Amino acid sequence: MKATEVPQIAGAYLFEPTPHTDERGFFCRTFDAGVVRSVGLDPGAFVQDSVSRSARGVLRGLHLRSGAGEAKLVRCSYGRIFDVVVDLRKDSPTYLGRAFFELSDETQTTLYIPAGCAHGFQALTETADTSYRIDRPHDPAEDVTIAFDDPELAIPWPLPVASMSKRDREAPSLAEALQLKVS
Repeated sequence: MKATEVPQIAGAYLFEPTPHTDERGFFCRTFDAGVVRSVGLDPGAFVQDSVSRSARGVLRGLHLRSGAGEAKLVRCSYGRIFDVVVDLRKDSPTYLGRAFFELSDETQTTLYIPAGCAHGFQALTETADTSYRIDRPHDPAEDVTIAFDDPELAIPWPLPVASMSKRDREAPSLAEALQLKVS
């Protein structure tokens, strides 16, 4: 497994495993504490694992947490997703930087998203399972949502939106959300 910095988002990393394939399918390590530690992250800091299942065209996000924020490891364990990270840390050298990725079950690449960054994704396949490893217990009172179609962000979502939550549909603009976010 190798770790690669994401230049558009300071402190973000891609963890790329080496799948071993044969006639049975594949096997790969999707988390390695030593590799995580090698880039200065504490592997023991992650306290919650979650998974979501989405149908093609479903869009989730853009989400982040106020206060201390929330760092996460994100991986598409089945299918393919278009994944988006936006740096909203005012003191970051990549403030307002955006990065786009295609995560898939073929590569099993994991994306590390630092606290203070917004995250969202769209399912590209009929079924897409997305796994999250989060460094803080979820507190709904700290949830912040940003409009997926905010013109300032101009995110090139690859598909028409098939479905999204009411919260995501009614999300405020980036400017409004930044006023709500307490860093």
